[in-house]
Amino acid sequence: QVQLVESGGGLVQAGGSLRLSCAASGRTFNTYVMGWFRQAPRKEREFVAAINWSGGTVYYADFVKGRFTISRDNAKNTVYLQMNGLKPEDTAVYLCAAKRDLAAVTTTTGYRTWGQGTQVTVSS
Repeated sequence: QVQLVESGGGLVQAGGSLRLSCAASGRTFNTYVMGWFRQAPRKEREFVAAINWSGGTVYYADFVKGRFTISRDNAKNTVYLQMNGLKPEDTAVYLCAAKRDLAAVTTTTGYRTWGQGTQVTVSS
């Protein structure tokens, strides 16, 4: 089973950018669909973006379309989330997750492996 470690979070001013990375262990990374989720204090965990095994198909939550880009490098066992035009409401812990198929890819359903998360704080 793959293990996931996120990095790249931090404090940024509104309008700024961050690039999150999620490094996976093991040699089966290219068999997993990868997703990014976020969770703010006292709020439900919510879907941000997902990418299929090859990187050829991506999915985004409406609130990040045009601002965030998900990508993956299977040779490096890493999935990325480039975040531009950050807003204070983007403040949350961002977590990456892995699943085997595309069923309900925009929900937490079926994501069996989760990273520990990385904090993103956007100041106004």
